[in-house]
Amino acid sequence: MYGFIFLLILFVGFWWIWLNPYSFTFSETTLNIDQEAEHRVFAFGTLTNPVVRTLVIFGYVPTEPGALEGYERHRLDLLPKEGAVTHGRVFYVNAVQLRRLDRYERVGVKYERYLYTLSDGQPAWVYRRISEINPAHD
Repeated sequence: MYGFIFLLILFVGFWWIWLNPYSFTFSETTLNIDQEAEHRVFAFGTLTNPVVRTLVIFGYVPTEPGALEGYERHRLDLLPKEGAVTHGRVFYVNAVQLRRLDRYERVGVKYERYLYTLSDGQPAWVYRRISEINPAHD
């Protein structure tokens, strides 16, 4: 019984902090997306975990390996570095799921979403932390 209560509290806490639509204000970046398009996303951190990704977007999406050249992973961010390659997972989401990812990543508060060309020559959205060492766009 206590295990169930603990899991329920854990789930409600996760929902309230990362998924709750009432505690997040969408920025211009999150609002200006094509509502009809399928959006390609490159994940290199927590979103590579299928359980986390499924909980965040409220559905399972298949992934494939992907790589971003010219950047190295530094803690929770990517930093430009010549010759570096960051490996991750690539997946497709609809506009509603992309907004859920934006809310999870706290776009405009902790992260921004940028469109980068991956190693396969195709563009994908990539989340990067907002900080003094991370310019607006490389």
